[in-house]
Amino acid sequence: MSDTGGLRAPARREALGYWWRLGWTSFGGPAGQIALMHRDLVERRRWIDETSFLRGLNFCTLLPGPEAQQLATYIGWRLHGPGGGVAAGALFVLPSVAILLALAAAYVVWGHLPAVVAALSGIQAAVVAIVAEAIVRIGRRTLVRPAALAIAAAAFLALRGLGLPFPAIVAAALAAGALLRRALVRPGAAPPGGPAAAPRTTALGQLVGVGLALWGLGLAVALAAGATARQVYLFFTQAAFVTFGGAYAVLAYVGEVAVDRRGWLTAQQMIDGLAFAETTPGPLIMVLQWVGFLAGWTSQGGAAWGSAILCALLATWATFLPGFLFVLAGAPAVERLAASPRLAGALAGVTAAAVGMILDLALRLGGAVLLAGGELDGPALAIALAAGAALLSGRVSILALVGAGALAGLLARFF
Repeated sequence: MSDTGGLRAPARREALGYWWRLGWTSFGGPAGQIALMHRDLVERRRWIDETSFLRGLNFCTLLPGPEAQQLATYIGWRLHGPGGGVAAGALFVLPSVAILLALAAAYVVWGHLPAVVAALSGIQAAVVAIVAEAIVRIGRRTLVRPAALAIAAAAFLALRGLGLPFPAIVAAALAAGALLRRALVRPGAAPPGGPAAAPRTTALGQLVGVGLALWGLGLAVALAAGATARQVYLFFTQAAFVTFGGAYAVLAYVGEVAVDRRGWLTAQQMIDGLAFAETTPGPLIMVLQWVGFLAGWTSQGGAAWGSAILCALLATWATFLPGFLFVLAGAPAVERLAASPRLAGALAGVTAAAVGMILDLALRLGGAVLLAGGELDGPALAIALAAGAALLSGRVSILALVGAGALAGLLARFF
């Protein structure tokens, strides 16, 4: 180990141990995960300085994909080069892969039991409140200017009223944000400067070649496995490139395709997966693995264990592989990229559009839970309203909220 300028460079083994432990304890969604890394790596361990951490965070918010996992990849790259970046990002995700796979397996086996159905009904109502609170939280931060509000409204109408494809809306929001950057981004909002680090670099061509080879490996497996695996792999590859605006935004797209078009799962099953992803460590976007599992499970009428597990892992592979490539390819130029006004404007545009897309998601999921069978579900509405009030108070964790929703669902069903 070495100590330079107050920073301590960890040995590879020490860093690997930290990323592995983080993968098992990273609750709280992206905000909580980023705060945890900041406390551990900037304040306590002093592996990275404040300026570099913020520069990396700003860079990762420009990319499609889960920003907390990509930030871990970026910090791993700074500490130990490309290999360190891959290890950090992978170890951050692997525990949640195993946990969600086990939960999905338990769900398809026991999810039909009356007590489980009742608990899940309460959880679903709580998740409706969680998604609604996300709209309020993101909207307060994002829709501070008229241009942002206009983009959000346009995105909602394009998705809800016109049925335009999600990738087209994202592309239009990126373009609008770049053109209207002065109306969206506050002056002086650029990330802090400072000397950019220049750890080991890898030729861009080499990175792209390795990335394409790994993607091709997944495609070969999917093609050999059959039509459903191929559809899952290609769909989640496409989704990986349009996951701007956070996991909730891309869920609007995934829900439209996976639920409405493909019939891989129901809206209630999507909500259940979102609840499990919210309350387990790792990126919220791991809910896409849940979708892949159920797509494989239903492809042969149920009890298709091999197909379910394979489709789950293919969905995860397709979701996260591009993110590694984006970070490792762009990291050497992070200061220039993160300080670009045009990129900052594009990100502001797509983040504003995300509010409109999340609103569409909330209406669709809310309708599936609160208007089941075409009639208003009184207990579900009461649970959702109580959960919303608890969230807005800021005094309850997501884990506690979901647990309370499950208990309320049981009470409503059996008492």
